[in-house]
Amino acid sequence: MAASQGLVVGSAEWWLERLYEELAERRKYADVMRCYYSGDHPLSRLTEKAKEGFQRLLRQSRSNYVGLVVDATAERIQVDGVRIGGEEVGDAEAWRIWQANNLDADSDLITTEAVKCSRSFMLVAPNPDDAKTPIVTGEDMSQAIVAYAPGSRRERAAGLKAWEDDWTGELMATVYLPGGIYKFKAPKPERGTAGKPKWAAREIEGEAWPAPNALGVVPLVEIPNRPDLLGNAMSEIEDVLDIQDRINKTLIDRMMAQEFAAFRQRWMTGYEVPTDDNGQPIEPFKAAVDRLWVIEDENVQVGEFQATDIGPYLRAVEADVKDMAARTRTPSQYLLGAMVNISGDALKAAESGLVSKVRQRQRPFGEAIEEVVRLYLRVAGDERDLSAIEVIWHNPEFRTEGELVDALLKMSTLGVPHEALWERWGASQTEIAQWRQQRDAAAQRIVGGDVAALYGVKPELNAEADDGEAPG
Repeated sequence: MAASQGLVVGSAEWWLERLYEELAERRKYADVMRCYYSGDHPLSRLTEKAKEGFQRLLRQSRSNYVGLVVDATAERIQVDGVRIGGEEVGDAEAWRIWQANNLDADSDLITTEAVKCSRSFMLVAPNPDDAKTPIVTGEDMSQAIVAYAPGSRRERAAGLKAWEDDWTGELMATVYLPGGIYKFKAPKPERGTAGKPKWAAREIEGEAWPAPNALGVVPLVEIPNRPDLLGNAMSEIEDVLDIQDRINKTLIDRMMAQEFAAFRQRWMTGYEVPTDDNGQPIEPFKAAVDRLWVIEDENVQVGEFQATDIGPYLRAVEADVKDMAARTRTPSQYLLGAMVNISGDALKAAESGLVSKVRQRQRPFGEAIEEVVRLYLRVAGDERDLSAIEVIWHNPEFRTEGELVDALLKMSTLGVPHEALWERWGASQTEIAQWRQQRDAAAQRIVGGDVAALYGVKPELNAEADDGEAPG
């Protein structure tokens, strides 16, 4: 992208012009993915004369399979905690800040947006009211964008958040650079007019312009879905939109067949249709179960057209859905709803592709989230070595309770730590911390000889036993 005329390359204004233009292009992509995800698929082209008559059929013909593909993937991507360094359990301070920003709920929205639209973002900022609890927010790809240093996919050179103010109707933009934070505003261009927004500095009372960036790095972090080595990202449904369109076209044909050709139509030759006093034809016969048609003219012939078989349409849709299931590694029972007398092993095999895909998606998501945690801990004044951070993901594989307990018991015989077993069980980091505390307290009581208290035996019963009397 060429530099804007008259702007210094690398300046805040230059980044604003460059990133705002690229953001506008990405919004088009995001809008398409959102429409497909929500079931608002584009309708087939029709002539103006036919549009009014077939619009109802077209709306009824849309069946949203791509939305299910996104949900089936996103619902299994869940952050359970963050581990720092060699800790056995999740870090309490990192999780406190995470929960203080409602990210245990909003993280689902962030990952779902990335799966749906190819990427989402997280923004870290100091909290003026509580220095120990930075502000962390999820950002939509239609409002945020990050640029990287030349030749790098990780070193963030600049970031932009741009939106329309609901109160004033003005365009707002914030450029994030390692050396400062620059805020701009512009009047919203009138509808139908061309040209770029005319940006001006947006000064806030009591705040310097530009505002200092205490982190020294761009605090806007990209969370990409299906990234490649060129820095691109893809929606989970981008390459199956044609299949969805094909399904919709087949459903349109089926609806039209049901509307006009699914019932047998009769024909008659050699019959003179009677008319009324005004010359209008009168329908001579009314079809019903209890009615008999009597025609005295022996030259009249009556027949019927064969009804259209809609079976081929149904089989065509099923074939396309299976094609989509194979391409997206979504279990066919999710899309077709066909699951009769299926064994646990067969169900596990059917979901193995989805589980592998989710684990693959977790790796780039995890790298981005680790960077976010590193940033907000640094803002909070954490002086620990934050080079080794690991996201703790919820197990994307669904198992019955019996299978899980059996597997954990076998793992315990191999000396696997309790914390790891609890984590695989699906316990939250808060629960694991509580259980660990209870276990350590029980161990201390054992070392202190308080075995009776450990097992809930009353002291008076122990005294009776010491006197030679059996406890009652």
